[in-house]
Amino acid sequence: MKSTHYLHGGDLDAVSRTYHIERKEIWDFSGNINPFGISPKTREALKENIDLISTYPDRNYLSLREAAAKYSQTLPEHIIVGNGSTELIAMAINSLKPKKALVIGPTYSEYEREIVLLGGTCDYYPLKEAESFILSPEDLISTLTSGYTMLILCNPNNPTGTGVTADHLRQILEAAKRLGVFTMVDETYIEFCDDPALYTAVPLTKEFDNLMIIRGISKFFSAPGLRFGYSICQNEVIKASVTKLQNPWSINSLAAFSAEIMFTDKDYIQKTHRLISAERNRIYAELSQLKSLHVFKPIANFVLIKLLKDSISSFDLTHELIKDRILIRDASSFPFLSDRYIRFCFLKPEQNDILLLKLKNLITQNGAPFNSLDKGK
Repeated sequence: MKSTHYLHGGDLDAVSRTYHIERKEIWDFSGNINPFGISPKTREALKENIDLISTYPDRNYLSLREAAAKYSQTLPEHIIVGNGSTELIAMAINSLKPKKALVIGPTYSEYEREIVLLGGTCDYYPLKEAESFILSPEDLISTLTSGYTMLILCNPNNPTGTGVTADHLRQILEAAKRLGVFTMVDETYIEFCDDPALYTAVPLTKEFDNLMIIRGISKFFSAPGLRFGYSICQNEVIKASVTKLQNPWSINSLAAFSAEIMFTDKDYIQKTHRLISAERNRIYAELSQLKSLHVFKPIANFVLIKLLKDSISSFDLTHELIKDRILIRDASSFPFLSDRYIRFCFLKPEQNDILLLKLKNLITQNGAPFNSLDKGK
């Protein structure tokens, strides 16, 4: 059964209104956001520089672009900054105006939305559950021959938690270039990987002009409210077209200032890597032992799980857990996924322990308390 209350991951205000729970009481396992919150270095710097809100930012964001380039190990002239990754995705698609685009799914819905809004056709290339949602580059390349002008993939992919290696991305980009296909790679979750260098396409931007990478600070740096994202691309025509669509000063002074600080907070970055790596391995190992679940091995900071008991749906679990102020993601709204799938991210160990305990208790009960739910609603 599809949930009748579809909620975007991290939409705490909507959850608060729907379930009449105070926002601050909710443990958010749905938003895929770093549980440490904003970096301490950034927090202190913001306190001391709050008066920046009274000034205009640099219209060209030169210092910000240099900071983003240094952090991502690319060239400043390849950086485009924007008001969150969603704005950059929209502007890139608007610049390219693909008549026929291929999107790797299941994935983030914003890609399809933007393509359709511009009058294009969006087809999905479905990752195969039988192959643990791991992409076959050869099979994808054979699909690209069907007249597509744009390819979009999220790497690591949300919600499957799987990734495409840089070697496989090179294969895809070489084929896409031959076929005249522009490729967008969304690397929102790349920094959560144990070895980002194994998966990132950033070095490939120096070789391929049919490539744009999207990144941001919402997830890894726990700053979705600041609305800052950046893209990496060497194609001068595409960069000029995207920039032309952008409003002046689209990034506010505090966001621009904060992003520069975040990129330099090495202690915070290393602490996050240690936590996510340890919790990802622990949770995957623990849940994989349960016969009533199938856990897809993740490489980012969240995990996709299939419920194997017919008596329990994704709606059942999200409904029961929210009673305890625990919010996970009902993944049934993603393309190709049904009401048998849930997704949740990794928070701090003590929070993860409580979620695991409650999850185990719910799925090991013989239908109760789910029999009491009104399935018609």
